[in-house]
Formats: sequence, structure tokens, C-alpha cells
Amino acid sequence: MTPSNFGHLAKRAAKRVAKRGATTSSTTVQPNTDEKPARPGQPSGANLTSKSGANKSAAEKSSLPPGLYVVATPIGNLGDISQRAIDTLRCVDVVACEDTRVTGVLLQRFAIATPMTPYHDHNADRVRPAIMARMKAGEAVALVSDAGTPLISDPGYKLVRDCAEAGIPAIPLPGPSALLAALAVAALPTDRVLFNGFLPPKSGARREALMAIKSLRATLVFYESPRRLAECLADMSAVLGDREAAMCRELTKLHEEVRRGTLATLAAAYASEQTPKGEVVLVVAGAAGEQAAADDAAIDRLLREAFATMSLRDAAATVALALNQPRREVYARALALAKE
Repeated sequence: MTPSNFGHLAKRAAKRVAKRGATTSSTTVQPNTDEKPARPGQPSGANLTSKSGANKSAAEKSSLPPGLYVVATPIGNLGDISQRAIDTLRCVDVVACEDTRVTGVLLQRFAIATPMTPYHDHNADRVRPAIMARMKAGEAVALVSDAGTPLISDPGYKLVRDCAEAGIPAIPLPGPSALLAALAVAALPTDRVLFNGFLPPKSGARREALMAIKSLRATLVFYESPRRLAECLADMSAVLGDREAAMCRELTKLHEEVRRGTLATLAAAYASEQTPKGEVVLVVAGAAGEQAAADDAAIDRLLREAFATMSLRDAAATVALALNQPRREVYARALALAKE
């Protein structure tokens, strides 16, 4: 479907809405900077469920071709939603969302009456066949996350994969993303980037995961819980070294914060402060040229660090992967170190 075709269909849908006497226009979106946007998962003053808005009548059936419309939604400021996203959410038959309460706030804000159905980590395997059946029957389905672009750290990719296998089109509607917003203001290189999602919650596993990517010459991006922020930064400093980093919190929201510094400086700061609130994105500089070179000293140092939390065999495998070295040679070095 070309953008021009979509615009034509959206205009037809908008005319039908106008004829029914709709009282809210969506042609102009003005963010309310005086009001704190609802935090994902905790909508303020809303009591909305999947029944928000009556089911569409026969006259209101979707004018969009059948398929999955992957719709990016605001990560905080509702003014960041695109007009195309609003038109699509109005025109589809159903909106598949992580939390109907959160998405209900968005739909209510723009007077969208499309019914919702929950689709999240806990019910995805059970609900996915029903969503697929609806599209096979000729319906248009919108997929949204609580905030940002779907498929970034959520189960949406499985639905897209099933659509690809069934020959059902998946149409992306790009827009807000905490990942991209953080990269835009971190003041670190963006020509090569590795998105790592959430690191393991326990320190030992977290350090092991960090060790595996330590030598990469790419800017590293992580999502993190504010409750684990200080501990995570301390582990990053210990494993990655004192690299430049940026802590980006509550992006586009009232209490937006971007703090830059070395990993050690940031770790010390958050260890001495109250636990922050909101959603956190950490952006960390990649390995420098000398850090990426794998010499004997680097192998020995990483092996000794790994011995603290892993078996000899696992330590050798992890270090070999991190430094892109032959596993047999690193294992032999690990055996020699263990005998010292």
C-alpha cells in the first residue's frame, strides 16, 4: 500500500467520521506542556478497558486492506503521535496492545473508538492464533506497545513472523522510540550501534553479558530499571572500564533528564542519590582501538575477572567470545592461570 493510497483511504474515513457528527478534530495535535503525561503502566484519571468505545458498526468497518499495522506511539508526550498513526488507529478493526488501560488513555485523547484486545508477554502464545484468524478473515489489526515502537523489547516480532509465514502484509508506521531518542542526545557516535535490551538483573550474569560485548567497537545501548541503575553502572564500570556514557531518563516527559559522564562517575552519583523514577536508557561508548586488541594481558585479565563468577570452562568460553579468539587457545590459557 503506497502512502498516497493510505492518504486517500484515511480521508474517506475522516469524512465518514465528520458526517456522524464527531466533535473532536484530529487534524492538529498540540502537546500540552503544562500537564504531566501519564506514565506508561500508570495512567492518570482513566478507567478504561478493552471495551473502551463501542464496537464498530457495519458502516464503520475498516477501509484499510487486511494486514498488521505496526504503529509507533508516544513514549511520553502525546503530541509526538503522527497523523498517520491516528488515522490508522481509527480505521483498523481492532488494536492489539500490551495494556488496554495505557492504550485506552491514548485512544481517548484522540477520540478513537476502535476496540482493543490485550496482547503481551503472558498471553501472546494463546492470543496470537485468534489475531491471525481475524486478519485471514479480512480484518486490519493495529499492533501497539505501551509506549514507543512495537517489537523493541516486546513479543511483537512473533506476530510479525507468523504474518510473514502466512503471507499477510505487515505495514510499519514509524515514530517515537526511546532507543532512538536517547541516541539523539547522548553525544556519542551513532555510526555503529548495538542495542542490548535489558541486561540480566543479577550482578554475576550481568557482568558475564557485558564481558561478551566488551571488545565491540560500537556504541552500546541498554534499557534498565531505575531500581538497578546504580548497581548496573557499577558493573559496567568494572567490566567495560571507565568509558563515556549517558543516562537518559523519562525522555519527552515532564521530568526528562540526560546526564553524561564516565561510567564510574555516573555509578558513584546514583549510588549516593535516591533511586530515580521512570524509564531509563543507558548509552555507553564502544571499545577503543587499544581496548579491542586481544593480547595475552587482556585475555588473562578477563579470565581472572570471569573466574570470580564462572567455572573455568564457562570463563574460557565467555572470554573467547568477547575477544573473538579461538576457544581452544583461551581454554588452554585458563588452565595455565588456574595452576598458578
